[in-house]
Amino acid sequence: MTDFLTALALVFFIEGCLYALMPGRMQHMMRLALEMDPASLRRAGLIAMAIGFGLAWLIRAA
Repeated sequence: MTDFLTALALVFFIEGCLYALMPGRMQHMMRLALEMDPASLRRAGLIAMAIGFGLAWLIRAA
């Protein structure tokens, strides 16, 4: 559970950095996401999940 909470904290940290360092770019990305087809967003999310899971698996196995 500690690993999960640490990972969640890192997600918040990285998201916060993105919004703090480049708010205009993040607004632009949100506008682009609103214009995308839901199926494309879902596919991108699933790909990101798979990559994240694979990286976590490799890191923990080492």
